[in-house]
Amino acid sequence: MKELLLSPDHRFAVVQSEPWMAEALEAIQQASFPSLAKDELITAEHYRAHMRVFPEGQHAVIERKSHTVAACSTDLRTQVDFSHFQHRYMEAVGGNWLTTHNPQGDWLYGADIGVHPAFRGLGLSTLLYTARQNLVRRLGLQGHVAGAMPKGYATHQQSLHIEQYVAKVVRGEMFDPVLSVQLKRGYHVWGIIPNYLEDPSCGNYGVFIVWRNPERLL
Repeated sequence: MKELLLSPDHRFAVVQSEPWMAEALEAIQQASFPSLAKDELITAEHYRAHMRVFPEGQHAVIERKSHTVAACSTDLRTQVDFSHFQHRYMEAVGGNWLTTHNPQGDWLYGADIGVHPAFRGLGLSTLLYTARQNLVRRLGLQGHVAGAMPKGYATHQQSLHIEQYVAKVVRGEMFDPVLSVQLKRGYHVWGIIPNYLEDPSCGNYGVFIVWRNPERLL
């Protein structure tokens, strides 16, 4: 396996996902999204298809000593119409088969990211976001977009509209376990997506986030 990126302590490495990892990737998906609708979860079969469709966009974090798969992310290339950014997750990812991948697309779309509970708090999501942004630079793309799941919103649904909640998170007045992390990685909120997916933890909302390739801004 070619190691694309190492953690500061060299314990973990980001590599391109390989078929032997598929069942472990499915386990990470299920552990990361316990309340997501079952038909929206990515399965081992889906992950194997992703590796065939766009191998460069599939990343896994492995513990180098044990070769344990600890985290993963899935991306595809797409075109983005920022004036019509609202969409359904399953439509964007071709029903989780990545049939929507456009080899000529000038944006990277983040379909999935997850860290196994046993390896959380070790900076593995940071490694994956860095690997994604490195891929954007390497391919000369405009940037990276995703539908972030505001997974802290469920506990505030009765007191705050989603727009109010996201605004407070952006200002640093509230912490969201997903969106706050992404904002620290240099992403910006573009807008709210209702009915993005079926998950009560985020009220079915997505937050369309954008990271622009600084090399394309020069």
